[in-house]
Amino acid sequence: MSKKLIELKNISKSFGSNLVLDELDLYIRENEFVTLLGPSGCGKTTILRIIGGFETPDIGSVYFDGVDITKLSPNERQLNTVFQKYALFTHMTVAENIAFGLRLKKKSDSYIKDKIKYALDLVNLPGYEDRYPDSLSGGQQQRIAIARAIVNEPKVLLLDEPLGALDLKLRQEMQYELIRLKNELGITFIYVTHDQEEALTMSDTIVVMNQGYIQQIGTPESIYNEPTNAFVADFIGESNIIDGIMVRDRLVNIGGLDFECVDEGFGKNEPVDVVIRPEDVELGSPEGGHTTGTVTSIIFKGVHYEIQVESAIGINFMVQTTQNFPVGSFVGINVIPDNFQIMHKPQSEDEEILNIEDIPLKE
Repeated sequence: MSKKLIELKNISKSFGSNLVLDELDLYIRENEFVTLLGPSGCGKTTILRIIGGFETPDIGSVYFDGVDITKLSPNERQLNTVFQKYALFTHMTVAENIAFGLRLKKKSDSYIKDKIKYALDLVNLPGYEDRYPDSLSGGQQQRIAIARAIVNEPKVLLLDEPLGALDLKLRQEMQYELIRLKNELGITFIYVTHDQEEALTMSDTIVVMNQGYIQQIGTPESIYNEPTNAFVADFIGESNIIDGIMVRDRLVNIGGLDFECVDEGFGKNEPVDVVIRPEDVELGSPEGGHTTGTVTSIIFKGVHYEIQVESAIGINFMVQTTQNFPVGSFVGINVIPDNFQIMHKPQSEDEEILNIEDIPLKE
């Protein structure tokens, strides 16, 4: 397992009376692609700026490869940042933009020339040396911003919502380009986004945040399949989040109907949140389901239909399926035991935000 490269210890940060981060601890391993994911205002960009040296924490320390870098300026850190706005110099050619940091370091002309060619080949833009940023597409400008960052050979590349200004097709293309670059360069990527698809597509590790607190850390698969609370389940993909009663181990009651599940360790008749992913709800003939329902709406999404079903137990299910069930269809609704996610209900609003006990150690 790769070593810890960056450690944030007991980090708190406020802007005026607004507490953005509160005693946050996090570490990031060498050569990981880590995504900080959460809604606007959750603190993810503040973490990135603290790592990059653009903000100083009120309390706490930042360690890089075991060395305290909390007070170091951005140019003293072995990392580079790629911003959403690209920050290219419009009066400079592509080559001049890429060479900017190298010239500040007083590298030789031959070294700079070789690095420019290497970086442009790496981002699949050979021959663009003499172009100006205004003549490039958004995706090309983003590649040049990445090329400018990587020629400085940082150990860490920080990316602050770098694909947010691109259209859907370009954004998807750049996701795969970033994965390729990470694998070829062998450096650590720390990526900030509020886009769950980006996080699931690119990351080795996802850090889900809400209101300045870490909610869950894990692989894309574990975050999606085993969310620790209703916030994570709702934020990562679509979910049916339903009030239930855990009758006993392996049996949950929803809407007055008992369903077998695989979850254990709850109190008898404990109120719980039940999470069922839309793709895990099966529709079929009325006589074959746990309960029945009526299709109230259907939307074609390309790869599947998104269907709303009003069930006989009073719950409105969202279902994703490749089968077409017209509005008004009377259907059976079925969920297999493995596809339930049962969660303790938070006892207070603060507990709902903090969720401290449920965060797995990131080892």
